[in-house]
Amino acid sequence: MKIISYNVNGIRSAMSKGFIDFLKQENPDTVCLQELKAQEQDIDQAAFEALGYNCYWFPAEKKGYSGVGILSKEKAKSIVKGMGHKLFDTEGRVIKAVFENCEVISAYFPSGTTGDIRQQVKYEFLEAFHEFVQSDPNKDKLLVCGDYNICHNDIDIHDPVGNKNSSGFLPEERAWMDQWFGSGMNDSFRLINQDPHHYTWWSFRTAARARNKGWRIDYISIGDTIRTQLKDAGILSAYVHSDHCGLFAELK
Repeated sequence: MKIISYNVNGIRSAMSKGFIDFLKQENPDTVCLQELKAQEQDIDQAAFEALGYNCYWFPAEKKGYSGVGILSKEKAKSIVKGMGHKLFDTEGRVIKAVFENCEVISAYFPSGTTGDIRQQVKYEFLEAFHEFVQSDPNKDKLLVCGDYNICHNDIDIHDPVGNKNSSGFLPEERAWMDQWFGSGMNDSFRLINQDPHHYTWWSFRTAARARNKGWRIDYISIGDTIRTQLKDAGILSAYVHSDHCGLFAELK
């Protein structure tokens, strides 16, 4: 099984930049998408269905904002949209697909970069999301894919000193990641690769991507049972459809 997670920063924009060809080339079994910025009726679902995918969408109520989705060649046994939290569910931040041998979540965490109010909202999301995952009786078989909007360690950001007071690298956020990876979830990329300078997001400003001045804020977290099946994991930075790039995990 090959799974890809990708914040596409607008699904229609990504499709106009060759996203379908990307899927043909990489041929993942499951794709977790974040920041759709589109309502379901505005997405060219037929293009994904032609590649053999079942499509599951959870857009935000606000048009052109947020939204998550899952594409899968295996038909899901069930789909859970949201996590029972009014604000975050109206923002379309979490969708879960239940399959025969695993469960897959696509999640888009709030960024907190627009000020103190949204930073507090982000902390509220972190608490609610952790509780949502921990209450799942099958959490050891979970793959939690998405844009977490947090760099975990110094190695995950190009300038840890200069960004020590930046949302996405605050001590409270990093402590949450410590708790997350200490409670039965595992960072699939770091199980395979411990090298620095691997990022999944770059600012559109100052030619950050060309200079590789980035942040690793996207993750495929895997439960303990899934960890034993991990074959490979990596970052697909050569493809450009967004200010983020895709990442993948392969399971035996």
